[in-house]
Amino acid sequence: MSDSPSISTPRRLRSSCLVKGLVGLAICAFVLVGVWEWHNRPIRPVELSAREKAVVAEKMEAIRKPAGPEYEKGGKEIVLTERELNGLLNDNTTLGKSVSFELATNEVHARVETDLDPNLPLVGGKHLKARARFLVSKTPGKPGLVLDDVTVWGISLPNDWLGGLKGHDLLGELLGGKGGGIAGVEEFKVESGRLIIRLAE
Repeated sequence: MSDSPSISTPRRLRSSCLVKGLVGLAICAFVLVGVWEWHNRPIRPVELSAREKAVVAEKMEAIRKPAGPEYEKGGKEIVLTERELNGLLNDNTTLGKSVSFELATNEVHARVETDLDPNLPLVGGKHLKARARFLVSKTPGKPGLVLDDVTVWGISLPNDWLGGLKGHDLLGELLGGKGGGIAGVEEFKVESGRLIIRLAE
């Protein structure tokens, strides 16, 4: 009788460790599946409500000269949420079903999904899934977005395949003023879910 506890205790410990191990594996599998589904979720166009459109219109109007007999200086800062940004994309372009933006701290992530032309060699007719990461430029007085990485079907493309575009401020080059940066923009900040644009005087 005295030997029973010494034999059963290790068995109970092994059983407990096995249960904990199985629970841990189940949790890991659940998290991995969730992450995979999140990254592969379809792009759905963001349709702003009438109220949301009115709020965005007010934000845009705030930077303009207000109507009235006397001039009053307008605001110089625009703050757009991630939803508002994607809603504007959907309302003003035909890209709402194939492109979406995600705003993280000092980063902008762009997702692209579209069916490729069937006549293209090798990849014709396939469903393209691509992502691009842009980093907020930290050069004083030269706000912009610098291309950091591009992935296609989960594979990070070499810079040579992109024509050396990694490390370039593509938005600044497209809308640039003298000396780089974005013409008319003093500061450009990205926070989690928010885009903040401060206009120059």
